[in-house]
Amino acid sequence: MLLHPFTESSDFHERHLMLFLVAALLLMGVIMGSVAHAPVPVSLVAALVIGIWLAVFAVRERNARRRHPSTN
Repeated sequence: MLLHPFTESSDFHERHLMLFLVAALLLMGVIMGSVAHAPVPVSLVAALVIGIWLAVFAVRERNARRRHPSTN
């Protein structure tokens, strides 16, 4: 199927999702490496922030999939 270069395709969204996941894993690795040197309260706050970020991401993904169901 040919798409106009300026139309959004599922590949476009999948690529952005993959980039987001790679960035999240990279950030998690950096934070996990620094957790060994950080005080416990700082580590807990960082874990809470990451948890909230992932929860917001999950809710946005679920809502996006409900609005635009996959045709695959």
